[in-house]
Amino acid sequence: MSRIQFLSLALLLFAFAIPAVADDRPNFIVFIADDVSWNDFGCYGSETARTPNIDALAKGGMKFTNAYLTASSCSPSRCSIITGRYPHNNGAASELHRPLPAHLVKFPKLLKEAGYYTALAGKDHMPQDSADEKAVWDDKRGTNVPGNSGGEGDWVDVVQKRPKDKPFFFWFAATDAHRGWDADKQWQADNYGPKHNPDDVKVSPYMRDEPATRDDLASYHNEITRFDYYIGQVCEELKAQNAFDNTLIIVMADNGRPFPRGKTRVHDSGMKTPFVVSWPNGITDAGATNNKLVSVIDICPTFLSLAGVKVPEQAQGVSFAQLLENTQNLSKRGYAFSEHNWHDYEAHGRAVRTQQGILYVRNARPDKAWLGPADSVSSPSHKDIVDAKDDLTPAQADVLLAPRPAEELYDTSKDPLQTHNLVGDGKYAKHLAEMRQVMDQWQKETGDSVPANYTVDFYDRVTGYVDSKTGQRIKGDRPYGDWAGKEHNADKINASGPK
Repeated sequence: MSRIQFLSLALLLFAFAIPAVADDRPNFIVFIADDVSWNDFGCYGSETARTPNIDALAKGGMKFTNAYLTASSCSPSRCSIITGRYPHNNGAASELHRPLPAHLVKFPKLLKEAGYYTALAGKDHMPQDSADEKAVWDDKRGTNVPGNSGGEGDWVDVVQKRPKDKPFFFWFAATDAHRGWDADKQWQADNYGPKHNPDDVKVSPYMRDEPATRDDLASYHNEITRFDYYIGQVCEELKAQNAFDNTLIIVMADNGRPFPRGKTRVHDSGMKTPFVVSWPNGITDAGATNNKLVSVIDICPTFLSLAGVKVPEQAQGVSFAQLLENTQNLSKRGYAFSEHNWHDYEAHGRAVRTQQGILYVRNARPDKAWLGPADSVSSPSHKDIVDAKDDLTPAQADVLLAPRPAEELYDTSKDPLQTHNLVGDGKYAKHLAEMRQVMDQWQKETGDSVPANYTVDFYDRVTGYVDSKTGQRIKGDRPYGDWAGKEHNADKINASGPK
């Protein structure tokens, strides 16, 4: 029996012990950044980011390099994590801002019922019909404190004021680095160091190296550094309370950066997430890099099983607890599925990845360009691409490409930018056949569908929030259409499809 299995069994037996004399179950914290790509932390090779606290967690914990979101879209991604379900199996919540159905459970509620103290501080963006948030969270805080609207201002206070006789689950959600760049106006040099210099940033191959884009990227990285600072403050407080070693911490993001070919894309630039895990009491190989495949819907069953709490039937993920003990342990996951539905613009994209780096994309809206969200389309970085539309590299031109292929296939180990579509390449015919079959099976078993009455564009495809014809701000208040999977009652389906 492995150490993780022994711990899980011991905790399960503990949960039924009467009377309880001590509660040594692990604590949990999820630090979730807003709109940050997987390679924008120093420990993932960023030459721009200053993230010393996240890097320290990776050095003392485990860094996953093959972790994927189920949606590169704010609320659908967060709702997927908190229920352990694919977005279309969350009903209307598969589309931006729309609520989870009342019958689905947010897993912190199960931890709370099992004796955990639960708190959310920062960005929520996980709406639910008929929600009783007091049943989920003992403490719930918003995003703003004086001098900081980045969502991190209450984190340390929550840790300090927690009851010390209970294990805890904290969802610490920044609004950094969502566009608006308020960190620039609220900068505290004594805490964060100097602002990032636009001359020093590294420009992604998906963007043009222009002054406006460099300024844009510098502001983005300022927000990442502020996020990192408060993670460090929380860790210091945990150490002062002698609680750090028994706290399983995950540092991740909800979707890719809000720049061209980032957020809303099912390609790695939008869907791959940083995934740093710290847990001194549970991770034996400190500083390890783990390349096993992980989906964010696996967080729910992992945390619940480690807490000795029964995993609900609604959960479609699998526990990755065995990977924390040894990087050589086999993964329970062979495929990672992702999807993109309406987020400002009509969309229906699906993707599946293998451990070996084969990525298959299916697009039910190939007639339209796969734009980012409206805040990205409104940005200087996107405008740089539009202004130079006749002088773009293949990676940049993909941002505006229309029509698009209905199918895409990539070998990401050889093509990390995912610009060389292998559909039609005979050398990859077997891979294409496999991925088509796996995608068909997943969509059928999970009840996915392409709605006929779909949600249409809310914003302008050229200028984003401003109407390119009238110059007026667009209200963005059109009616929603049907969500993917509605005709199959996908929100009532628990089948996970291939794993």
